[in-house]
Amino acid sequence: MRTVRALSSRASTILSSLSIPTTSAGGVIPGVYDGKTWGGSGEPIVSQCPSTGEVLARVATATEEELGRSIDRSREAYLGFRTMPAPRRGEILRQIREAIAKKIEPLGSLVSLEVGKIKTEGTGEVQEFVDICDYAVGLSRMMNGRVIASERPGHSILEVPNPLGVVGVISAFNFPVAVYGWNLALSLVAGNATIWKPSETTPLSAIAVTKIISDVLERNGVDGAVAGLVCGTKGVGEGLVQNKHVDMISFTGGERTGRIVGKSVQDRFGKVLLELGGNNGQRCTSTRRLYLHRSIAPQFLEQLQAAYATISIGDPLDSSILLGPLHSPSAVQLYMDSVKDIRETGGTILCGGTPYIHPSSSLKDGNFVLPVIALPPTISGTVSGRTPKQAETIERIWKEETFAPVLKVALFDELEEAIALNNAVPQGLSSCLWSNDVRHLGKWIGPEGSDTGIVNFNVGTSGAEIGAAFGGNKSTGWGRESGGDAACTVNYSREAPLAQGVTFAVD
Repeated sequence: MRTVRALSSRASTILSSLSIPTTSAGGVIPGVYDGKTWGGSGEPIVSQCPSTGEVLARVATATEEELGRSIDRSREAYLGFRTMPAPRRGEILRQIREAIAKKIEPLGSLVSLEVGKIKTEGTGEVQEFVDICDYAVGLSRMMNGRVIASERPGHSILEVPNPLGVVGVISAFNFPVAVYGWNLALSLVAGNATIWKPSETTPLSAIAVTKIISDVLERNGVDGAVAGLVCGTKGVGEGLVQNKHVDMISFTGGERTGRIVGKSVQDRFGKVLLELGGNNGQRCTSTRRLYLHRSIAPQFLEQLQAAYATISIGDPLDSSILLGPLHSPSAVQLYMDSVKDIRETGGTILCGGTPYIHPSSSLKDGNFVLPVIALPPTISGTVSGRTPKQAETIERIWKEETFAPVLKVALFDELEEAIALNNAVPQGLSSCLWSNDVRHLGKWIGPEGSDTGIVNFNVGTSGAEIGAAFGGNKSTGWGRESGGDAACTVNYSREAPLAQGVTFAVD
């Protein structure tokens, strides 16, 4: 007979505040919502807290038949929803915004509990959902077409925007709320239906959000399948991607899987938006490659190591903590492999490089590590005595993304060299340049500058805002979420705040 450990009070309090069952830890929580009922008879998936190792819940998944039925229900819902006037759709989104905002604290705590993000990030992520709803409400009265002059007498050419259909959203674990918010808000206001397949490791965040949205839709007499949910593993994602009744797929995840998704959707002439690896870290716009001018490097690294020494590691729900756990034991292993690669190729680890066993008994099974500052050998560095295997490993160190706090540092002498290093990786999501020379600004944001989708000047790589485009170039994918086609943030102040109220302050 299997024994089930009771949930900790920190976990049960958060789940209860979001109407997620806590008394059925040995049972299964429904993870499929088709607009009418909650269910799921597929093999359950497990939501596990990365801070404590405790099992938060077992969640039912969609079978192939249930997935097909959910897609059909979303299609039916779309056929009615598409004729609703856009301002009316905007009003429904306003109500969703209000409902999400009322639960911003428990939702943010759930993100911290299930993902491992620190509290300010968990809350900030939910704030992004709120903000994009505000943006979409405004769009609901601004969906304007164009009138084009016709060469034929008595004719006018009109550009009339119409809904697309059903949008499948496949989100990743590291942003289990915000990414869906970006997609849902803009898709819904345009008259589309969405069906959401969240990461298999963060189903509870998806269930909580879907419950809030479904309540609003029900109060307004709107078919809940306009915002359906199908929890599951790889097979559910594949079924969603391959289904011809899903007009567009918005996929957030790794580069390898993204290539498969892109080809599969193109094969059936669907539309696709891909948000893939950015070579930045577990927070997709973190700074993981640092290029320092040789003249300032010694002093800068000394100060940086001193700052790292003050970083508090622990329970991400504690507002005094700056570094929570990695999301999974496999992420810890990737962290260790990355450190090993740097050492074996002759690189230097300035600090960190080992797992961290938290002294608290409740956190001793958490996925904690010490953040790393490293000086790996560069791809273009001295090759004397370097074996082919070492050369391959050095390429991997710089060109493959590691979802872990491993900061890799290299030195440069001229700006052009730094730009070349920045652009010398397959990915291109977010980059930044810090300089007091306005001439550097022109070069950095121009055609000879950074090749990332998000380019920043005197502001860090993190801090995207919903009013500007979010997305990358090269193997980071194609398409943009939120507004516009390009984003270049220029900071001309003496402060460098993050958006959504997120703070990463150190003493």
